[in-house]
Amino acid sequence: MSIVPNKEQRIGIFIDIQNLYHSAKNLYGGRVNYGELMKTLIGDRRLVRALGYVVKSDPETGEDSFFEALGKVGIELRIKDIQIFSSGAKKADWDVGMAVDAIRMAPALDVIILVTGDGDFVPLVEYLQVGLGRGVEVAAFSRTCSARLRETTDRFVDLDNNPRLVFKSLRKPVARRHQ
Repeated sequence: MSIVPNKEQRIGIFIDIQNLYHSAKNLYGGRVNYGELMKTLIGDRRLVRALGYVVKSDPETGEDSFFEALGKVGIELRIKDIQIFSSGAKKADWDVGMAVDAIRMAPALDVIILVTGDGDFVPLVEYLQVGLGRGVEVAAFSRTCSARLRETTDRFVDLDNNPRLVFKSLRKPVARRHQ
């Protein structure tokens, strides 16, 4: 099935902030322009709700101002503290919370937009489509998106195709010396 965006569609956006952050950092050495992302995803459709899933790790890193900036562009945050185990291992995962919110909100939406490249969301996409009869779009950087997730979705929005979506880092890459 293919989704043709139209102004009558009620959409919900669910953003895996960590996935997007690391993709932009690793691919471009930059960070995501969330205002531009929201404009790109919404178009002229009716936004019901936009949720962003973040992990709070260290307030001294400036994450509070980042969280505030996300709110200013219309993204409601779901915040979880990072888990640090006695072994030193860290865990920060919102997959289940994001899936539950998408399923819970699906009756009020025509299209669910998942902003993630994580292939773990394939069963969610299939359930939303087949089980609940909703359209599902996935927005991600194609180079870091699961091929299976791209194939399963009704519409794939390749974030690599919009250069205004990433703020380039002000730091220049460190040149490597050949020895």
